[in-house]
Amino acid sequence: MNAGKLLFAQLMDFPPWTSFARCVSRFDGDRRVRSFSCAAQYRAMAFAQLTYCESLRDIEACLNAQPSKLYPMGFRSPVQRSTLAEANESRDWRIYAELAQRLILQARKLYAQESLGVDLDAAAYALDSTTIDSVCRICGGGYIGRRSQTSRMAEME
Repeated sequence: MNAGKLLFAQLMDFPPWTSFARCVSRFDGDRRVRSFSCAAQYRAMAFAQLTYCESLRDIEACLNAQPSKLYPMGFRSPVQRSTLAEANESRDWRIYAELAQRLILQARKLYAQESLGVDLDAAAYALDSTTIDSVCRICGGGYIGRRSQTSRMAEME
């Protein structure tokens, strides 16, 4: 039995949440919001990206399949399809654009000393969201194939 944090909760430790909170307050993202904050929306959409959910119905079904895991993942209440749809429609896109800029800034600092083997006059960013077939080894020496979706960002200078 796992005694530590869930993998998704560990991944959600990486985004700069204080910067995100500043972006949310700058664009009034949580104004007139009772339960589904911008942070919860970001978590739900990140979960959807990582688990290859293709629709709001998939997101709702996957997240609510094990309600006891929602709180450790950072959700304070069950995710409803209508609430997620309304949030996706009404929230200011600039909140998430600024978060992406902050994440790019973090990546630049992390990989500033790495050479790409190419000379470029300016920075170039490549965002990739592809489906990768991964093979997970299970008990008994057998293998089970599983589709997982990953996102990659590369900066080239």
